[in-house]
Amino acid sequence: MDLTQGTFQEKKNRAKKMMLWFAIISLTMSFAGLTSAVVVSSSRPDWLNGYSLPFSFTLSTILIIVSSLFMIMYKRSVKRNKHKQALFFVLTAFVLGVLFIFNQISGFSDLIANGYYFTGPSSNVTISYIYIIAFWHILHVVVGLIALLFVIYNQFKQKYNHKEMLGVELASTYWHFVDVLWLLLFLFFNFFR
Repeated sequence: MDLTQGTFQEKKNRAKKMMLWFAIISLTMSFAGLTSAVVVSSSRPDWLNGYSLPFSFTLSTILIIVSSLFMIMYKRSVKRNKHKQALFFVLTAFVLGVLFIFNQISGFSDLIANGYYFTGPSSNVTISYIYIIAFWHILHVVVGLIALLFVIYNQFKQKYNHKEMLGVELASTYWHFVDVLWLLLFLFFNFFR
């Protein structure tokens, strides 16, 4: 397919999709750098080996995976022009995303309750990495929630249908990215100690 072909709107849509993929690749590289720093730092003598992640992180992982499933159902509903059903699915995905963040913050509270601080005399480099990576991910989930708010607004206005889905596709792609990213980070934290 020749990318120079098509209407102005088709070219504009392709450009927006390409920009999103460049952003996703950049974000992937930033998290790859952070996890690489964890791997390199694990040889330090003060590296903590016996920690366990708070249950809140497990619960947040389940919530974000379920939110991705709702985004899949949302996209299918838009393609079928089922506006009320689509609105329910995207609103549910949004609520699950908010609950994800609350559980992450609860996980931070659990870490603090167990004596693991981000910084200070009682901090540990291992747990500090968890704080940094999880917080950096939360910021990207917030960006995803803002995108979902935009999509929800347009869904209320019934802007999307089987022919007009650019906003749905962009928001879904980004949302699935932050979901899969957290799943990989969660597995990394659990299996790389």
